[in-house]
Amino acid sequence: MHLLRRTLSLVFFFFIVFAECQTITELTHQMDSIVNDAIQKQAFPGCVIYASVGDRIIYHNAYGYHTYDSAKKVDVNHLYDLASVTKIVGGTLALMKLYEQGKFNLDDKIGDYIDKLGRRVGNVTFREALAHQAGLYPWIAYHSESRKKDGTFKPKTVASVQNEEFNFKIADSLYLHRQFYQKIKRMIRKTKVSKEKDYRYSGLFFYLIPELVQKLSGRSYEDYLNEEFYFPLKAKSTTFNPTDQFDLDEIVPTEIDTFFRMTKIHGQVHDEGAIMMRGVSGNAGLFSNSRDLASVFEMLLNEGVYDSLSLLKPQTIDLFTTVQYPNNNNRRALGFDKPLLEYDAVKSSVAKQASPLSYGHTGFTGTIAWADPSNDLIFIFLTNRVYPTRNHRALYELNVRPLIHQLFYDYLKGGLWHKTLPVEKAK
Repeated sequence: MHLLRRTLSLVFFFFIVFAECQTITELTHQMDSIVNDAIQKQAFPGCVIYASVGDRIIYHNAYGYHTYDSAKKVDVNHLYDLASVTKIVGGTLALMKLYEQGKFNLDDKIGDYIDKLGRRVGNVTFREALAHQAGLYPWIAYHSESRKKDGTFKPKTVASVQNEEFNFKIADSLYLHRQFYQKIKRMIRKTKVSKEKDYRYSGLFFYLIPELVQKLSGRSYEDYLNEEFYFPLKAKSTTFNPTDQFDLDEIVPTEIDTFFRMTKIHGQVHDEGAIMMRGVSGNAGLFSNSRDLASVFEMLLNEGVYDSLSLLKPQTIDLFTTVQYPNNNNRRALGFDKPLLEYDAVKSSVAKQASPLSYGHTGFTGTIAWADPSNDLIFIFLTNRVYPTRNHRALYELNVRPLIHQLFYDYLKGGLWHKTLPVEKAK
C-alpha cells in the first residue's frame, strides 16, 4: 500500500510538471507571437520581459537587438533607460523613507523645505505634487529655454568648450554649466500653477527631489538611494550615469537625437531635463536591468522586507500606493501610477485583470514596471521604443504592454503555477 501511494504521488507530480510545461510552452508561444510581430512592425528593436509570482520567476526572456541594424542581441542582463519609472524607484522611494523617518508631512508645503520656489509653486503640498493634483505645469523644455532667439545658448547654460565652469559633458561639444540647476529652479518658479486643483501629470516636482533629499538626510540623493535601497537589494545595475560602471555593450541605446544633442543617445539619460540635471534627477535618469529592478518590487510586495532586511514599513507602502484623490477623477497614488478608474483598452498600459491594489509606472522610452499585491505578480517590460526616433508609436498602437501583461494573468488562471515546488529567485 505504501509503495502504491508513493507511485501514485510520483505519477501526480510528473503529471503536474508535464501540464505546467505545456502551459509554459503555450505562454512562450503567445509571447513570441506578440513580441515578434511588434519588432517586425518597428514598435521597438528589442526588449526584456520579466514576470514573477511570489518567490518564483515565471518568465524572463530577451528579444531582438539593441538597434534595428541587428548588430547586438539583447541579453536579459543588459541595462535600459527607465525614463519615468525613475519617479517611483528613485524619487518616490527616497521620499517614502524620509516620510517614515518623520522628516516631513504629506500636507506640508514644499516651499517650507526648498527655497526660491516662489509663492505659487512653494504653496503646493507634497501630497498634491506626488499625486499630480497640484495644478503644476506638465514640463519645461530646459534645453530650448536656454537658447537665445538666434539659437545660441544664454550665459551660464551650455557651452561648446569644456572648462571649470562648464564641466559636465552632455554631448560632443556641449558642456553644462556647473550651476545650471539654479536656472532649472528659476524656470519652475516662473511657471503658472492652475488655480483649479485638477489632475494634471507633471514632472516638475520630481526635479526638486535630489535637493530635498540632500537637505532632509544630509546625504546626496545618489548616496541615499544606494545606501538605503539599492545596496541592500543587491541591485548593482540600478544606477544613474551607468557608463561610470558598465561598458556601452551592456547598455541599450535609446534615441538618435536630431534637435538638441545631435547624436545617438547611448549610456546617457534620454530625458532632456534629466541630462540638464547632470543625469541625476527624481524625474528620470535611472538605468537598470530587469532583475535588479524587480528586486525593488519584491521588497514592496513583501511589506518592505528583503533578504531579512526591513527597508520600509508596511504602512508606508500602503499609504504611498493608495489612490489619494479618487473623487477628482485622479487614479494616482503618491508617486505611483494605478490602473484607470474605469478600464479603457486603448488608454491603459496594463492588463484589464490588474487589480485595483496594483501599482507601478511607465516610462517614455517604452518601459513599465508593475506590481499586483492581489496576485503577488511582478511585471517588468524594458525596451527602447524611441529608437531611432520618438515618433515610433507602434508600441501604443499595438497595445503591446497590456497584451503581454494579460498573458501572465491568463497563465495564473490556469492554476498550475502554485502546484509545483517553488524555485528560488536567482540573483
